Amino acid sequence: MADRSNEPVVVIGLARFGSALALELTERGVDVLAIDSNPRTVQDLSGRLAHVVTADATDIEALRQLGVPDFSRAVVAIGTNMEASILTTSLLAELEVADIWAKAVSRRHGRILERIGARHVVYPEYDMGERVAHLVSGHMQDYVELDEAHAIAKVGPPGELVGVPLGEAGMPARYGVDVIAVKPAEGGFEPAGPGTVLAPGDAILVLGRISRVERFADAV
Repeated sequence: MADRSNEPVVVIGLARFGSALALELTERGVDVLAIDSNPRTVQDLSGRLAHVVTADATDIEALRQLGVPDFSRAVVAIGTNMEASILTTSLLAELEVADIWAKAVSRRHGRILERIGARHVVYPEYDMGERVAHLVSGHMQDYVELDEAHAIAKVGPPGELVGVPLGEAGMPARYGVDVIAVKPAEGGFEPAGPGTVLAPGDAILVLGRISRVERFADAV
């Protein structure tokens, strides 16, 4: 399978989310065409992005003139203007951009984007709110939901697991989660296996259904 990681990307909408995304992609060596309707925003980013232009992304002719149909990947980072977000996404689909990512501000907004051609919908504010809520209210050091049912959490190991090989601890049966990686107090993350023995000060990554990950973290 061909490596698509460095294929050019169109980023439309350069508010906080879109500008951060465009700058990060550029840092990673990806060629980015950044588009926004606000000339001041474009001017502010002109020294940091190689290709940033002022244009109305709800105008299909403007998108054609900018060569957007030649791109296989695009991100619609417009959030608050739902009408512009939806229309821009539909135009990208009409221009046969194969891989469309779109920012949504609500589940309803996201469902509409999916129906009109977005292959991936992201909810930055919603996802960050859920993540911070888990960190503030529990014992997790980090938390990421993989889908509607599963999550990964970074936690310290319960005392009862310290000094016991994971293969003998019976994590799936006892807690309904799997330890997939371990980070010693000194060092980086390493894959966990049946022979892994946890020590005080370790951090572990556990994977499982959201309710079980939360229950495990509460027991730490």
